[in-house]
Amino acid sequence: MSELKIEPGSLPAEKRFSITVTEKGPFLVYGRPPFCEQFIMPDPDNESWYFQEGKHFSTESEPTALCRCGASKRKPYCDGAHVHADWDPQLTAPDRRLLDDAEQIEGGTLRMSDNPAYCVFARFCHPYGDAWTLTEESSDPEARRLAIREASMCPSGRLTAWDKKTGKPYEFRFEPSLGLIEDIAIGSSGGLWIRGGIPLRREDGTTYEIRNRVVVCRCGQSANKPYCDGTHAAIKWRDDLQGDPVGETLPEEVY
Repeated sequence: MSELKIEPGSLPAEKRFSITVTEKGPFLVYGRPPFCEQFIMPDPDNESWYFQEGKHFSTESEPTALCRCGASKRKPYCDGAHVHADWDPQLTAPDRRLLDDAEQIEGGTLRMSDNPAYCVFARFCHPYGDAWTLTEESSDPEARRLAIREASMCPSGRLTAWDKKTGKPYEFRFEPSLGLIEDIAIGSSGGLWIRGGIPLRREDGTTYEIRNRVVVCRCGQSANKPYCDGTHAAIKWRDDLQGDPVGETLPEEVY
């Protein structure tokens, strides 16, 4: 068996947690992680700024089958619609580490890694000067603070800020949990947000790189399956779950 890939700065979840991506059907969730909507919330300038919880869903079934094709009438759960849905279930993402293909942006005190293949169009990288410019200007304390925040808010891990002095990445410390990304500003529902190092594996046992932040496709149309590639935003895909952002918000500090 090949050695597990673990992204620097990520901690694997307890062994009871895992998600299997079936070849032609749903995600199978094990370990009963907390599961709720995560709404992208704006700042006063209507830029993406924080996440707020919405409706909670049960994962008591072992496993819990979650829709991957986008056609279920019982979203977020699978109802077997994938058998007749117009979608391509093929898992096309390369078996590589995210950082293998990442660009490196150098700044005064920070470096930022950027793998555009994992962009999910959440837009946390834009407020108050984009994350790339802020990284380049990170000798300034305020630019450094904002660069770390914007990179760390990227739900898919496309962006990561690294301290140049220590070489260590900045990450929120998530508990193993799942989120359904909802994007009110563009009128679209996003991918399934997998947090806290929950292993994602194929039916043959092959485990994808374990990461603190992962977003996988649930509209069925990504070209980088199982990962989300932002296609939901282009097609304005909706899950019609009709929840409201009334719960807790993502913490402000990065560790």
